[in-house]
Amino acid sequence: MSIEHDPITTPVTTPVTANILRGALDVERTAHGLLPHRLPAWARRQIPDGQLAMAEAQPSGVRLAFRTRATTVELDALPTKRAYRGLPAPADGVYDLLVDGRLTAQATVSGGNVRVIDMATQSVELREGPAGTARFADLPARDKDVEIWLPHTEITELIALRTDAPIAPAPDSGRRVWLHHGSSISHGSNAAHPTAVWPALAAARGGVELINLGFGGSAMLDPFTARAMRDTPADLISVKIGINIVNGDVMRLRAFTPAVHGFLDTIREGHPVTPLLVVSSILCPVQEDTPGPLAPYFGSGTVRFKATGDPAERAAGRLTLNVVRDELARIVRQRAADDPNLHYLDGRDLYGEADYAELPLPDEVHPDPAGHRRIGENFARLVFGAGGPFAVTAA
Repeated sequence: MSIEHDPITTPVTTPVTANILRGALDVERTAHGLLPHRLPAWARRQIPDGQLAMAEAQPSGVRLAFRTRATTVELDALPTKRAYRGLPAPADGVYDLLVDGRLTAQATVSGGNVRVIDMATQSVELREGPAGTARFADLPARDKDVEIWLPHTEITELIALRTDAPIAPAPDSGRRVWLHHGSSISHGSNAAHPTAVWPALAAARGGVELINLGFGGSAMLDPFTARAMRDTPADLISVKIGINIVNGDVMRLRAFTPAVHGFLDTIREGHPVTPLLVVSSILCPVQEDTPGPLAPYFGSGTVRFKATGDPAERAAGRLTLNVVRDELARIVRQRAADDPNLHYLDGRDLYGEADYAELPLPDEVHPDPAGHRRIGENFARLVFGAGGPFAVTAA
C-alpha cells in the first residue's frame, strides 16, 4: 500500500556530490544523477564479467553523511534491481537512516529498472522503470549527524536530496577506517537491510568507519582489487578468502598459493605496517570437502546450491574449503615471521558447527539475517575486542 505524504513546503535542494558520500571509492555521473562505485574507474575497465560489474555498483556500506537540523529528508533515486527468471520478484531494497549513529527510520523506493537474470543461460534482460523517492519525516528538530545507508542489493543512482533545512557534510568522526574485502556474505546476501550486513554490524560495535569491498560471487584474488585496496587510505584491513575461489572452481592449489601471496604483497605496497587480517570461509558444509563448481537448483520455490566436484580430485590440487583454510593458515604463519601485523582468523570461529545447527544456511551457502548478526557479533568480539588484531592499544 502506498502512502501519500505532503511535500516539503520550502525545500532546500543539495546536489549529491562525493563530499557527502562515505564508503565509495569512486562516483560516476550518469544521465540521471550520481552513481557510487566501490571500485575505481581504472579497475572497472579490467572487470572480466557482468557479475562483478553489477556487484561493485551495488552500494553495500555506502552512505550519505551530513549534519543538519532538518526534520524531513527526501532522496530521489533510480534503483536497478536484480531478479531471477522463474522466481518471485525481489522485495524493494531498504534505505536505513541513522541519527547520531542510531537507526531511526527506513524507507524503500519502488519502481526502477530490473535486471532479469536467467540462471540456466546466464542471459540478462534489462527492464527500464521510473525513479522514486525515499522519504524520512519526523526527525529530531536539532543539530544532528544523519547517515542514509543505501540498499546493499540494488544499484542506486542518486538524483536529488531535499530537506527542510540546510545540510553540511558530516565532520570527520576521527574513527579508524576499516577496509574489508570479501564475497557475497560480506556484500550482504540475505541480510535484511544495509546496516544489518555483518561488516556493518561489526563496524558499529568496533567503533570504526567501514569501507566494504564485499563483492557477491567475486572475491577471486583479482589483482585490480588488491591495487584498489593498496591505494585506499585505511587504518585496518581484512580480506576474506576462499568461498568464491572454491565454488567457482577457478584455481588449483598450484595457482592459489602464489595468488594469495601476490594479493597480500600488493596490499602491503601501500600499507606496509597496517594491521592486516586474513579470514578464511565460514562453515559451508556443501563445500567443506567437495570441490566446485557450485550449481544452483530450485527447491520449494527458492534457489539452493550444491557442489558438483569430485572429492577424490583433491589429491590433484582441486580446492575445497578445508584445503584453502589449511593453506591460508600456512601462508600467514610463514609471512608473519617477517610481518608481525599480519594475522589469521579461521572463519569457522565466526560461524561454525554449533552456529550451523542453530542457524542453518537457507540456501546452503549464505546466512540469514540472524546468521549475519552472529557473524558480526563474533567478528567484533574476536577482532575488535581485547587482545584482537584490531583492538585499540594504549599509546
